[in-house]
Amino acid sequence: MQSDLPDGSIALVTGASAGIGEQTARALSEAGCRVICAARRESRLQALVAELGERAIALSLDVSDDASVDALYSRLPEAWHAIDILVNNAGHDVGGRRRFHEGDADEWLRIIDTNVSGMIRVTRKVIEGMLARDRGHIINLGSIAGIVPYAGGSIYAGSKHAVHGFSQSLRLDYAETGIRVSEIMPGMVRTEFAATRFGSAEKGAAFYDEFGVCLTPQDIARSVVFALEQPPHVEIAQLVVMPSGR
Repeated sequence: MQSDLPDGSIALVTGASAGIGEQTARALSEAGCRVICAARRESRLQALVAELGERAIALSLDVSDDASVDALYSRLPEAWHAIDILVNNAGHDVGGRRRFHEGDADEWLRIIDTNVSGMIRVTRKVIEGMLARDRGHIINLGSIAGIVPYAGGSIYAGSKHAVHGFSQSLRLDYAETGIRVSEIMPGMVRTEFAATRFGSAEKGAAFYDEFGVCLTPQDIARSVVFALEQPPHVEIAQLVVMPSGR
């Protein structure tokens, strides 16, 4: 059965230095893709690429910075320009779970600038080539928070609601083309994200322990590959992935 993952497809994965992005890069490489591993932490990217070998390259990329995204192609070898798959995974949160007035506007806007504006920047940069070739698959990492908000997460949940709406509308925009759009919406995934959110590895670990059964980054990476492996007439529009018992 023909799928959207022919051997040698070029995939760009943002936020690839850890967690879901790192495991997605690994899974796509194992599936036969050539993977552009993009993130801000270049040393971690280089370590990942050293493991993956010639099927992967590192790209220092800050999705919240216009200049960094604008220079994306100029910093890639020409042989890696025809990006077939874009996985918008880079994400940000800060301060743990707080009521809106307990954070300042700059903190909240930094979340939006990564989770929403950054996704828009990278997608806009890559989609022109997909349109020219009339093929491509954009996968946006949303969250269950994009459909089920929670107290103390007004901005993070708001950002994921934006990802959800953007993904739905983007899919409709290109319904008559060879571009497919999928949104993966995980429930709780145990990664470094909570440590970053709470500013403490100990608090992050305690948060996951208190929650109970969590997904792993590998679970979400498999979901990404599942969406990509469908035949051309199948489009996984939305995929909600939850820990068992939730």
